Amino acid sequence: MKKAFGSFVIIASIALLVVLFQKIGLELKSSRAFSEQFDNAVQITDPTTNVVPTILKDRNGTIFSEEYTDWREPVKLADIPEFMQNLFIYSEDASFYDHIGFDMAAIARAFMVNNSSGAASQGGSTITQQLVRMRYLTQEKTYERKMLEIFYAYELERKSSKEEILNSYLNEMYFSNGVYGVSAAASYYFDKPLNKLSRAQMAFLAAIPNNPSLYNPLTNFDNTKKRQKRLLNKMVEKNIASKQQVAIWKKEDIHLSIKKKKQNHPAYSSYVMNELTWLVAERDGYQKRLDAAKTSQQRARINKELKKHVTKLRNKGLIIETALDQTKQVRDTASINSLINGHKDLQAASVVIDNATREVVSVYGGKNFKRYEFNRAYQAVRQPGSAIKPILDYAPYIEKFRATPDSTVSGAPFCHKNYCPENKDGVTVRDMSLETGFKYSYNTVAIRLFDNVGLATAFRALNQFDFRSVTESDRRYTSALGGFEYGVTTAELADAYTSFDNGEYYRSHAIRSVKSRDGQTLYTWPDKKKEVWAASTAETIRALMQATVASGTGTAISVPGASYIGAKTGTTNNFFDLWTAGLTDRYTSAVWIGYDTPRSMQALENAKIQQHIFSSIMRP
Repeated sequence: MKKAFGSFVIIASIALLVVLFQKIGLELKSSRAFSEQFDNAVQITDPTTNVVPTILKDRNGTIFSEEYTDWREPVKLADIPEFMQNLFIYSEDASFYDHIGFDMAAIARAFMVNNSSGAASQGGSTITQQLVRMRYLTQEKTYERKMLEIFYAYELERKSSKEEILNSYLNEMYFSNGVYGVSAAASYYFDKPLNKLSRAQMAFLAAIPNNPSLYNPLTNFDNTKKRQKRLLNKMVEKNIASKQQVAIWKKEDIHLSIKKKKQNHPAYSSYVMNELTWLVAERDGYQKRLDAAKTSQQRARINKELKKHVTKLRNKGLIIETALDQTKQVRDTASINSLINGHKDLQAASVVIDNATREVVSVYGGKNFKRYEFNRAYQAVRQPGSAIKPILDYAPYIEKFRATPDSTVSGAPFCHKNYCPENKDGVTVRDMSLETGFKYSYNTVAIRLFDNVGLATAFRALNQFDFRSVTESDRRYTSALGGFEYGVTTAELADAYTSFDNGEYYRSHAIRSVKSRDGQTLYTWPDKKKEVWAASTAETIRALMQATVASGTGTAISVPGASYIGAKTGTTNNFFDLWTAGLTDRYTSAVWIGYDTPRSMQALENAKIQQHIFSSIMRP
């Protein structure tokens, strides 16, 4: 009888394999030959198990943020307590040390259950199969994917030892909340090294990976606790522990001690991580490819490659040295919050740049900014209004005609085709000095300067800077007064204004260097200084901005201790955006205030909030 039953099981198993191979064969034939697909399927590659945080350091070398793709702390199998190993082996794959990558009996049981239910939901996966699924395959539940999983598992067992497979599995299991591996789970949930955990704590952690959502201890603690008890019962069943021991472990209170990631100054750190992508693009040739791309599809493909490349770099763990002034960042953030908190939904953005080094020392990304939020400093593209006039109108005119603050210019009404801009409140003016036209921001003066210079020359001047949202469609007269199709960001405007310090321009940056974990320098910004304005042009613009603060539209600005202060204000149509951009002897900055969904701020115009913000963040 026993022999007959055994023969039946063998025959049934063979029949099952035939069915499964027929299913996967039909699927594979639709795309390529079975042998070719099989050869491709079993190319085992090394996993990325050394994902560690990217460390951000301030100007003094102090760590202020740890940026994680995932939280991982890979450890050797010898450093993982045997009890923790047993928890996973006996709950997930009791025959782990006996099978060849898959368990035929378990697969047969799963096949029968799934056939009767009409769905591929039952598991039957060994630890090796689970590792394969995590590394190489998707989580979809189809028979075809299950067969590929078996192929991979068999090949992995052939090329690796059981110890290597178990070690990888325990380092790669997902423990919810972005945490991978048993060691990282111990650090994250208990703030302890793995070998310092109690048996109860180990079992509690081992409960999570079976269903990381259902057993997420931060949201479903009771579920995790219940599964912990079931795992401890399994230890009794397998003679790993006695009933008396397990009874004590079940009663042990579990107190989570979530390890805090060091993530200070999120507005600045998110700015840095965005700049990292730009830096890599510049140094590794992606930017040239993007500039040469002819279609949006090509640019999208290149950007996808760039993102993958940056992620790979970050996974190895980087050390990014920055120019952050933590004292100033805290002070600026508190000051801006205090100035806008009384106005519901009002937002602001600012970037402060050191004139001597062109380094970004502080960033304000929005009211009560939190990690992963929309950073208005570099992501909010808004119309610049009159704040663009020094770059697009005045400096090119001064450069071409050697004009001085005392030069006479016309402010008479002007039309280009059907475009006839007016001054604020419809004021009509005639001839005046260049200084008067600038400090009172007369539109008719600016548009005439733009026309005298010529559209092509004016835009050659603008294109010297890094205005990423300015397009060919912006080559029009409305842009002379800040009426772009999309606009500019606060960071871009501040960056361009640095050129008025001495006429030289090189891109401002928060990153000083990017290093590997062993201290090797991988990336720095190229020191490409170029003269964009004659020194005399920069000097004249500085004089015009100084007059604006002294007796023009910027009289609310005051920076005690600064030997020089100059600025240009900007207001867009319908008072949707209010700007102040300018320099002191030490810093350059741009400030924007507005609402995320644009609406009029006319009621706030007289409060000069943007000028008060500028004053506060420009203090030495």
